[in-house]
Amino acid sequence: MWRSIASNALTFFVVATFLMAGVVIWGNETYEGEGPLADAICLQVDRGSNFWTVSETLANDGAITSPTLFRMGAQYAGKADQLKAGSFLLPEKVSMQEIVDIVTRGGANTCGTEVIWRVGVTRTLVEVRELDPVQGSYEQLVQFDPAEEETPPEFTEVTEAQDTLYRLAIAEGVTSWQIVQALNAIEQLSEDVEDIPDEGTLAPDSYAFEPGDTVDGLLAQMEVRQQNILQDAWAARADGLPYESPEEALIMASIVEKETGIPSERGQVASVFVNRLEQGMRLQTDPTVIYGVTEGQGVLGRGLRQSELRAATPWNTYVIQGLPPTPIANPGRAAIEAALNPDTTDYVFFVADGSGGHAFATTLDEHNRNVARWREIEAEQAATTGE
Repeated sequence: MWRSIASNALTFFVVATFLMAGVVIWGNETYEGEGPLADAICLQVDRGSNFWTVSETLANDGAITSPTLFRMGAQYAGKADQLKAGSFLLPEKVSMQEIVDIVTRGGANTCGTEVIWRVGVTRTLVEVRELDPVQGSYEQLVQFDPAEEETPPEFTEVTEAQDTLYRLAIAEGVTSWQIVQALNAIEQLSEDVEDIPDEGTLAPDSYAFEPGDTVDGLLAQMEVRQQNILQDAWAARADGLPYESPEEALIMASIVEKETGIPSERGQVASVFVNRLEQGMRLQTDPTVIYGVTEGQGVLGRGLRQSELRAATPWNTYVIQGLPPTPIANPGRAAIEAALNPDTTDYVFFVADGSGGHAFATTLDEHNRNVARWREIEAEQAATTGE
């Protein structure tokens, strides 16, 4: 009898093991495989939501077949406590695994109506756009300059809706004063600030926010992000650079940022200024002179005068030796990385080449020929435009 019981128990154990293995395989294939969603949708995740409420919403929308399996997958992946608030684009046939990645990553895959403040070097533009989840592309509803134009009705309509998304897009090369002025002008943000963060310490990037968030809170996010970028780049810097601290590298990065907007040139421009520092030459860069005139508060809006090129300001690198005392703008990640890993060149001069880029030179004679060519291009352009 005992032999029979033992045999039956062993049989039961083997069968149970195979069944359990089958369930695991099924669960894994269901979690990672194509989902039942026929068309793309926008999933709204409110603040304070958890994976339980999200899984029930997804099941009701026909995006997943098993809320329990969805929650187990998020837990197993270690992402159950990483849920982000926002509106997320879920493409057709999206898997449960992909949905978990989307709603825990945040920042990307946003959908719905979005209001973006694009803070640029010369002005701030407000854009209202809407994403068609089926086409996966945005349609611009309106764009306007709040400093020069009346607020269009489309803007008022979307800001009165509860599901509108809000975002800041800070361009590289914007000064801290410009960022603060732009943020203080956004009615959806609270608690305007008067103190301007140190120049260069705010990371140009995209930042999502909600009505009622504070200006100071967003500035703190920008400062933390810039600190992390600078620390990572400093740790991976090239050997032998003429910087005594990450702060000096940040100053150089701001100069590189203002001297060129062409990604492929950043390393070359950085090499010019590094070579000048190493050879004891003055940096002689116009953006530092402009900063000495404006101190970052607005745009000069005209050419530099000879008197300004000779003026002894702390930032005028035609007058001072070495780096200026502070950055002259907020540089982006690429400019910081270029300053800390410049190209290896013998260049010590560069001038505009008429194509939007620059002509680089190692000798003064070569540079003078490049300058002469640029003057010819300027004269031709003036003749064409009649200026």
